[in-house]
Amino acid sequence: MPKPAKLDRLLRVRTLQLGLVRAEEVRAQERFASESTLKGRIAQLAEAVAPSSDATQGFSFIAAAHFRDRLQQSAEAAEGRLRAAERVVERAAEATREARRDQNAIEKLIARADADAALKAIRELEAAPPTRKIRHDPC
Repeated sequence: MPKPAKLDRLLRVRTLQLGLVRAEEVRAQERFASESTLKGRIAQLAEAVAPSSDATQGFSFIAAAHFRDRLQQSAEAAEGRLRAAERVVERAAEATREARRDQNAIEKLIARADADAALKAIRELEAAPPTRKIRHDPC
């Protein structure tokens, strides 16, 4: 059985690792939310530039087509970034689960070591010779 000091040190390290992994997962989720927002904004802009039945808008059709083309390219790029951010979120969540499993394993080892130490102390007390108390009669 590992020494308690070693287990405590391992627990501190695993706890720090878990904190770092959780922070990375939060950053990945924030990036995913940002990419989702950007994709939604691009879709709104594309709707605003979409052709309408009213030909007196003041836009030239060539300029509107150019903007729609550029927005379509931006939307495709945003979709790719969104898929990449989603994969990063999934990997970060898996890393968080692994770090939590590692920390739980160390906590269980510490609990088992404490239980073993308590059991050993109980057995030592049971095996110890009885102590004899010298009782004096009241004077």
